[in-house]
Amino acid sequence: MARIEGAQRPRLGHGSRTKEGEAQKGVFRQAHQNPQNAIHNTVTDKQKEKGLSAPRRICGSPRGLCVSHCLRFPHWKSRGSRFLGRPSQELVTGGPPRGMTRRAVAKYLASRHICQAIRTVEVPSRPCVIKDHDKHMSSNFHEGHRTNIIAFEVSKASLTVHSLPDDQQVTIPNTAPAVRRLLKAKTKGSNPFVICEASGGYERHVLNCAVEVGLPAHRAHGTRTRNFAKFLGLSAKTDAVDARMLALFAAKSVDLRLWQPPAPETAELRGLRRRRDDLAQMIRIEQNRLEHPQIKHVERSLKRHVRAMSNEIKELDTQIAALVAATPEFRQKSGLLTSVIGVGPKTAAACLAYLPELGSLTKGEAASIVGLAPHAQDSRTLKGRRRISGGRREVRSSLYMAALTALRLDPAMQAFAHRLKERGRPAKVVITAIMRKLAVILNAVLKTGKPARRAHPA
Repeated sequence: MARIEGAQRPRLGHGSRTKEGEAQKGVFRQAHQNPQNAIHNTVTDKQKEKGLSAPRRICGSPRGLCVSHCLRFPHWKSRGSRFLGRPSQELVTGGPPRGMTRRAVAKYLASRHICQAIRTVEVPSRPCVIKDHDKHMSSNFHEGHRTNIIAFEVSKASLTVHSLPDDQQVTIPNTAPAVRRLLKAKTKGSNPFVICEASGGYERHVLNCAVEVGLPAHRAHGTRTRNFAKFLGLSAKTDAVDARMLALFAAKSVDLRLWQPPAPETAELRGLRRRRDDLAQMIRIEQNRLEHPQIKHVERSLKRHVRAMSNEIKELDTQIAALVAATPEFRQKSGLLTSVIGVGPKTAAACLAYLPELGSLTKGEAASIVGLAPHAQDSRTLKGRRRISGGRREVRSSLYMAALTALRLDPAMQAFAHRLKERGRPAKVVITAIMRKLAVILNAVLKTGKPARRAHPA
């Protein structure tokens, strides 16, 4: 049973003057007078009518307080059997959110993992709901299976490894042989769950070795883990603290999607497309420098560099087209995607490279995963402006150009844009709405396997 070190007597709230409250306060005094052998055997008449039984044990140490005992106190009661107050900050790390029933509070407290490394806060920040739509995630790995966890805090040269339930840490080099040796040593007689954060590619040894050994692995979203640390009340940030936080994140989170290595064709297409995007960005940078030339030699160098990178982009476009044509799955999907007005081979290649989930999502998921879903910013009477955020910017930038083309050639999109403008929507909002509609259409086309119904331009 979970205990909280340094627990003190809670301030009694609603119902403290009732007979039930007075009886329970007496039991609380008895428990702290003799904490080693305190047994809660007193049950009031109201508790008997509700079928409630007393917990067998209240305290296990002079400084500890069992969470099941806290539920018997009027502090956890209020009108309508709802939780409306908070205990003192020594009792619960963070505390349950308001509006929970007593049964929900009991399940909440029973599942909390209290440790001395986590400071208690009275009103913590709640983590944001971030969906883990990773490019290489597969089926969910349920919470009940995660009893043995290996968390990796990734850096360029080393890995800080924290394991549960033994609560031990070790630092190893960030190399494939070192990770493989550690995982094989940890898998003797058990099947641990591996977790690490996305770290710009430096986590590849952890994920590949975990799949090679046959262990379930999850690549966590950095924003989601940082909000989880804030929820726990962690203000310090070191490799050791982050490794333990990742282990707790894996133990407490549900519906973590398992990482699976991409197919070789998908990995090759993504690498070629990413290199093309990098070159296109560098060309824009050099062209901006050409607007203010001061020395002829510098101007000639910039033009020479732009010509060289443009030739590289042409060569990459040829390789991408050849790869799409040589792969049956890519060829079929590309034909379906390009049937939508405004979507060309380059946008289709970007969707195939960066959005392999397309065709298996709902309308809302298709918009959210690209970062085109407007999020509300409302509070009571305040109606904030909806904004898009997150998502995969590579696909979003390709859909922007596709939306401009569709607005110029597709009569249905032109009518849709006209309706939005009549309602007073700005031009950028209209373009964003068309991008969102294109993402939903592309997902539906791949899901049904039927080309889009083209409308002849007027």
